[in-house]
Amino acid sequence: MSFILKNVDTVDSITREDFKKNYLDKRKPLIIKGLTNDWPARTKWSTEYFKEIAGDIEVKLVDNSKADPTKVINASIASMKFGEYLDLIKREPTELRIFFFNLFKHRPELVNDVKVPKDLMGGFIESMPAMFFGGSKAITFLHYDIDLPHLFHTHFGGRKHIILFDNKWKKRLYCLPNTTYALEDYDVANPDFKKFPALKGVEGYEVFLEHGDTLFMPTGMWHWMRYIDGSFSLTLRAWDRSITRKVASVWSLFMHGAVDSAIKVVFKARYAKWREKLVFKIAERELKKGKPRN
Repeated sequence: MSFILKNVDTVDSITREDFKKNYLDKRKPLIIKGLTNDWPARTKWSTEYFKEIAGDIEVKLVDNSKADPTKVINASIASMKFGEYLDLIKREPTELRIFFFNLFKHRPELVNDVKVPKDLMGGFIESMPAMFFGGSKAITFLHYDIDLPHLFHTHFGGRKHIILFDNKWKKRLYCLPNTTYALEDYDVANPDFKKFPALKGVEGYEVFLEHGDTLFMPTGMWHWMRYIDGSFSLTLRAWDRSITRKVASVWSLFMHGAVDSAIKVVFKARYAKWREKLVFKIAERELKKGKPRN
């Protein structure tokens, strides 16, 4: 027995009522293939177009290396001109990716190419449209977003492989204490179940996005991503209307951001070793409890 992965529901379009009842309220992912049909970005955006309008911008890059547990997550390893990077991901396989890049800050006119799906829900953080670029060997490690937003993740220019897990499985996924990401010693696409037995039987979803597809990921959903082709994505973020979830968001930012960073500064490698040992004990206890409840 291994991960139990099922397909994500897929629709061309959906009403506000159906979306709220069957996906938003149930915290269930959804692929909306036609959400971007009327977006100028669907036909306009390409690596060549971005190279033309923003190729001179200096961008920071990360790769698939295991993060140094004593340092800030997603620390850059290199930088280059945006245009050179776009040429690279189209020319050859590479692990290099651009993480959480606000291209709109540099080219505000791009906002006219996107239509925020307010007809489905409110709460969108329109000042924080995030873009992600990756080569055909790039992988985004397993995590959930620290501030607990709902995510509308639209892919462009190729294909992307995504594996999702509900937050209730976090302890079985070897979530490091005081963080929102998993121990990076296992391959999510092909895990070693002998070394990580708590992963056996964990239920999730498997997704393959193509150009123009939008994946709705509800608040707190774990996601692992692999770029099949050199391509890019846009993520729109929206706050959950629940007061309880808003409080949880603030708490998560405090504990998993400020507190974790402060402890790293003080204890460094000792802290990293302590929690990597603790995560196995937590996962083992959770495995004995059986399938977690919602």
